[in-house]
Amino acid sequence: MTTLLDVDDLEVYYETEDGPAQAVDGVSFSVEEGETLGIVGESGCGKTTLAKAIIGILPHNGYVNAGRIQFRGENLTELSDEQRRRRKWEEISMIPQSAMNGLDPVYTIREQINETIETHRPGTDRVESNRIVDEMFDLVGLDPDRADEYPHQFSGGMRQRAMIAMALSLDPSLILADEPTTALDVIMQDQILNRIEGMQDEVESSMLVITHDVSVVAETCDRVIVMYAGQIAEEGPVEEIFGNPYHPYTIGLKRAFPDIRKSNQDLMSIAGHPPELVDPPSGCRFAERCPLATEVCRTEYPPEMEFGELRTYCHHADEIDEEFRPVADRAETWEQTEAAEAKNAKATEATK
Repeated sequence: MTTLLDVDDLEVYYETEDGPAQAVDGVSFSVEEGETLGIVGESGCGKTTLAKAIIGILPHNGYVNAGRIQFRGENLTELSDEQRRRRKWEEISMIPQSAMNGLDPVYTIREQINETIETHRPGTDRVESNRIVDEMFDLVGLDPDRADEYPHQFSGGMRQRAMIAMALSLDPSLILADEPTTALDVIMQDQILNRIEGMQDEVESSMLVITHDVSVVAETCDRVIVMYAGQIAEEGPVEEIFGNPYHPYTIGLKRAFPDIRKSNQDLMSIAGHPPELVDPPSGCRFAERCPLATEVCRTEYPPEMEFGELRTYCHHADEIDEEFRPVADRAETWEQTEAAEAKNAKATEATK
């Protein structure tokens, strides 16, 4: 397979009143042509920032501090704003997190998609752009006649599909789907995910699916990156990540979602929250919430360890099979962390 996107040691910072926040810190990965890569993690772990850095739409206080983003061998971080703009939509498109509210209410859906096509493909006449709109509406399961309606005339799921149609209108090589099923009911989620998979096969594009919902990643992706506090905790094939992970955070995330094959299942929660990124801890950023944490975890950055096709960043990954996996389903295991003890102490104090 040919590498389409190669991200190397990327750092993205946000300027804040308290200093620069390290939203993405030393992240490296690649996306092959035709591949779907999932990025999963809690809110605030850097997933959306990563996508915005790739497509070049960071907010005014965000900037790439170091690293490279290579698309088809070209370093995007070295391009001018105008050069980056020309690559948006036509080569790299994005389905934003607020897709349902991302359409202009005063223009019809057709007018908005036509504008995208004609802006990025100068010389395209209206007949051709209308043909593309109709084709994309067919592809996402919408009646092309309804393209002449306004966003308020569409349901939430229809607006989501209209945004997907716009993202695909120029046959991009890479689609960044940021929480593509947010705020949709489970039936509509399933329909949207099926549409995305079908469309990807149709246009032969690669996709980066960004979500906090591990079930979305499990259903749609070939490989998965698990992010925590701006860094990669674990990466590997979807079957390995959700079948036999080696990072305690991935195991905790997996235990936090229900499995319909198990009866009387108690869902686990990971006490605490990710650290502040203005002054992050020097060791493993998950240490405070990890049942396996030792002093080395709090002082030294974890090494990369490989288990088949998995790469995991954990000091104790080689202890997972024998010492952690057998007890990971027990609630008391997750109560033996600094974060859980602090939470319990605070609750006890509140009852006095």
